[in-house]
Amino acid sequence: MTRISLVLLAGALTAAPAEVRRDSRDPGNLVAHEWGTFTSVAGEQGQPIEWLPLEGQDDLPCFVERFRNFRAKFAVSGTVRMETPVIYFYAPQATTVDVSVRFPAGLVTEWFPRADVTPATPVTNATLTSSGFASTATWAKVAITPHAAEAFPTEPRSSHYYAARRTDAAPLKVGAQSEKFLFYRGVARVTPPVSAVVAPDGTATVRSQGAAPLGTIVRFDRRSGKLGYEIKDTKESRATLSTPALTGDMDTLAVRLETVLAREGLYPREARAMVDTWRDSWFEEGTRLLYIVPRATVDAMLPLDIKPRPIETARVFVGRLELITPATTAEALEVRKVPAPDLPADRCRSRGGPGCQRAGTVYLWNVCGPDARQELREPVDRGLLAVC
Repeated sequence: MTRISLVLLAGALTAAPAEVRRDSRDPGNLVAHEWGTFTSVAGEQGQPIEWLPLEGQDDLPCFVERFRNFRAKFAVSGTVRMETPVIYFYAPQATTVDVSVRFPAGLVTEWFPRADVTPATPVTNATLTSSGFASTATWAKVAITPHAAEAFPTEPRSSHYYAARRTDAAPLKVGAQSEKFLFYRGVARVTPPVSAVVAPDGTATVRSQGAAPLGTIVRFDRRSGKLGYEIKDTKESRATLSTPALTGDMDTLAVRLETVLAREGLYPREARAMVDTWRDSWFEEGTRLLYIVPRATVDAMLPLDIKPRPIETARVFVGRLELITPATTAEALEVRKVPAPDLPADRCRSRGGPGCQRAGTVYLWNVCGPDARQELREPVDRGLLAVC
């Protein structure tokens, strides 16, 4: 009996590694990582302001596909702009996956490579508020090809789109289109998970919805090229951030943000690619709050389905909340004092009618034409805001 037990035990010990060791060639070792940004604007009482997320310069390469089924690009307003989510894949060998993302109360507006995007019917500004509305993007038969040559499309015009490629992720292909990731973008009318109210002295009181812990929050201020920031980690659902001294360093802040993103689940090169992608807009003139969107909130706002299911799926989204501080308002009011003929040409875009002039992070409508006639209304008037 003892001899048999020892033989069985020896056999079990010998067989155990084969049972628990995962074959490195197994497509089941698939890993998916995603990052993105939800941008919103805080109103005077902390409420999300309805604005024009699709307004402003088109910063994407022309090969990126766009939703065409609405009357005009600027007809859709919302409370949240979903910016540049990218999904990376890591696999030990070539494999194929099907990926779909659903955007309740939102519309997928840009994507690459080619995807099947719904709805196929025309969309109006009222569509996002209709009961049960959701947009979807589906990529079928995505070929993930580790170690393949990186022959991705490019254009002469610069774009922060390309920074997202600087990772170790496997190249992928959908049909004849190749890329380092699946990219999409959209606009929605939803309530952001974090709100902020700015006091007359510039202090921002930040609150999370549903009393959830705020986690890591960052206040960033930049005025006349000088910047300041405060990073706070808290388990509370409420926090106060004062106006920081404008003595900060951009590179130091970037490294600290990369550390936060890596802690949330991104690989270091992914974290750096995310910060590099948004360096120009996160760190531009104005005041904003950056925060980590809880994973459960991301999954509810943007359900993601990947088949076969990866052994690991990381989803790290940064919330970007634009704050209209007294300093921002003062700067906007100063713009109204600038004589129209003195407006720099590169700050006025003519589209055969309305153009825009930048004041901090706020775009104010004016008229651009041969006479350069300036007609600015209140700087925070509803519907006139657009974030860089």
